[in-house]
Amino acid sequence: MRITGIILLTFLSFQLAVAQNLKPYILGVESAESVADLKGRVATNLEQNGIQVVGQYEPAADANRWLLVVTSPELQKAVETVGGLTGFASTLRVAITKEDGKTLVTYTNPEYWGNAYFRDDYNKVASDYAALTAHLESAMKATGTFVGKPFGSEKGLSIKDLHKYHYMIGMPRFDDTVELGEFDNYQTALNKVNSSVDKGVPNVKEVYKVAIPGKDLTLYGFALSGEDGESDFLPTIDISQPKHTAFLPYEVLVDGNQVLMLHGRYRIALSFPDLTMGIFTKIMSTPGNIKDMLEQLTE
Repeated sequence: MRITGIILLTFLSFQLAVAQNLKPYILGVESAESVADLKGRVATNLEQNGIQVVGQYEPAADANRWLLVVTSPELQKAVETVGGLTGFASTLRVAITKEDGKTLVTYTNPEYWGNAYFRDDYNKVASDYAALTAHLESAMKATGTFVGKPFGSEKGLSIKDLHKYHYMIGMPRFDDTVELGEFDNYQTALNKVNSSVDKGVPNVKEVYKVAIPGKDLTLYGFALSGEDGESDFLPTIDISQPKHTAFLPYEVLVDGNQVLMLHGRYRIALSFPDLTMGIFTKIMSTPGNIKDMLEQLTE
């Protein structure tokens, strides 16, 4: 009896730990409406709940997907509080995806991404993220029946694991960023990226730009096309359901005089934490391809 009790207690403790783990996405609403019919209403409901839509596009040129990038006073306040690489947290993403006869409205889980990007500083901004979460849920409830189901990983990741996340030994962590360019100062770096966007860069199109007031931080998001772009790698990695459309677009951060991106082997793994090594191997060239495309912004 004593052994049975110990086994039961161990099992329950494991189940509780898994329940407390965080997953990268939230299923907000299931609908019978089309993507086209929903996207305008979702955008309106976000704006009416204090969440600014800063960019929209069709990921991977897939008519069954639509992506809205959002920011908010809470997100910008959080980044302003800590600064530096937390500039990557300046936005979150809301996706609309048609799959299996339903249209799903999903979004990046604020607590998951906040813990990943703020790490040990998350407690300083937890109240900002709690307020944003409430606003997102209100926007979803205005759109349809709120589901609120986390997804994107079978077991999820603990807060401790998110703070030090890497896919496996030898793989990059959050602060192992890739430098795309270094300039004399922030304004010169910003001017270079803006100039490249204005002139046009092959297979790289700006989706949004968000500057943090009072900080030398500007975050961009770019849609990636061409033979090595989203249409190439997304179908290979986005194979579970619900779809991880809110993984995109890919970000570039101007942080002071540096232009940075999160390493693909970190950013992709964080978005797909259950990705098997077999699938990862199929996109072995993708992190380098993304770097090559985004590096054009600073050349």
